[in-house]
Amino acid sequence: MTLSRSCIVMVAALALAVLRPATSFGHDIPNHVIVHMFLKPEGTHLRLLVRAPLEAMRDVDVPLRRGEYIDLQRANPWFRDAANMWIAENIELFEEDARLQDPRIVALRPSLPSDKSFQTYETALAHVAGPPLPVETDLYWNQGVLDVLFEYPIRSDRARFSIHPAFERLALRVSTVLHYLPPQAPQRVLELHGTPGLVRLDPRWHQAFLGFVEMGFFHILDGMDHLLFLLCLVVATRRILPLVAVVTSFTVAHSITLIASASGMAPSALWFPPLVETLIAVSIVYMALENILRAHPTRRYAITFAFGLIHGFGFSFVLAERLQLAGSHLLTSLLSFNLGVELGQVLMLIVFAVALEGLFRLGVAERAGQVVISALVAHTGWHWMVERGGQLAQFPRPAFDLALLATAMRWILVLVIVVGVIWIARLFRRSASADEQDRAISPAAQADDSRL
Repeated sequence: MTLSRSCIVMVAALALAVLRPATSFGHDIPNHVIVHMFLKPEGTHLRLLVRAPLEAMRDVDVPLRRGEYIDLQRANPWFRDAANMWIAENIELFEEDARLQDPRIVALRPSLPSDKSFQTYETALAHVAGPPLPVETDLYWNQGVLDVLFEYPIRSDRARFSIHPAFERLALRVSTVLHYLPPQAPQRVLELHGTPGLVRLDPRWHQAFLGFVEMGFFHILDGMDHLLFLLCLVVATRRILPLVAVVTSFTVAHSITLIASASGMAPSALWFPPLVETLIAVSIVYMALENILRAHPTRRYAITFAFGLIHGFGFSFVLAERLQLAGSHLLTSLLSFNLGVELGQVLMLIVFAVALEGLFRLGVAERAGQVVISALVAHTGWHWMVERGGQLAQFPRPAFDLALLATAMRWILVLVIVVGVIWIARLFRRSASADEQDRAISPAAQADDSRL
């Protein structure tokens, strides 16, 4: 009897070991994953090749062998569930703004992390449709990648397509590298981060225009450092003409560096963005301290122009990442982004002016209010300057090579042209003023001559 019970226990244990439930993927959310995609319209179907890390696909049970390796002989249904749950359900594709129906999985397979087939569309397609991994391959679930080929039915491969990837659940930070291969057009490579919203792969000009106007408008509203700089301009004076002069100089200056940077004239070194961010903080501190020390700063348009050049580089960092969404409308997108920034600036200048006017009408002394507000702004700017300066100090000093010299010479040429245009404009203004004075004096002189 005891022997029979022992046999039963051994058989049950053996059955549990062989037929035990599949082991679930780990529940830890990865810190950063990269998803690779190829999107190619062909005839009446749209092919989507996707490679995603298996470690990002949680809550999907996978059978294991020897307790640690994926059982490739039995795992195909689990891979299919993971492809639907973590990839297909997180992608929306549109043909001429009409959402495409759910895709079908044509082929899928796990791959080793060392596989390099996703460097081109042709090698990725051949790899996914090729023979699977040998079942005896030792593949840890948190080291492999899942390659999937989806197909969507479409009406025409000449249509305009859009994609809305929503992979934020895969990891804390998600980067998506999308290769779009339209027929009879060069391949475009987009690098998207997080959930970028609806991405139009071939936007019309008005779609690019409206999208970049919105982007520039909300960027200025989200940029606290730019807003504090504008506040320093308004708190010094709310008179129309002086305010228009300094805001115009700021607008012209940041438009110059924004357009030039988008044209590839800005340094590409890693130290340049933290340098610009530090100088933006310096500009805030300077303007705030000047408001404290001088009740009515004069000729402020010159220093505002200089700081505007720096702020333009800050705008360009945002635009550089988003300009890949412009399609064939680069100039339209560049100008519309700048227009959106200007609209946001005008709105905030009006808000600041109205708020300050209301504050001073409530009984707060205007000069005291200017000093207190500027002191708070200077305090914030000082902390930013110290923090960003510390980040900048971590980079080695730039080498004064030919590349840096060429970049400096290009910017010196740009500044010389700008200064020349301003000087010529002032000459014309003085000439016009002199002509008006001559015309005003001429009748009086003629009257004197007639008396004589």
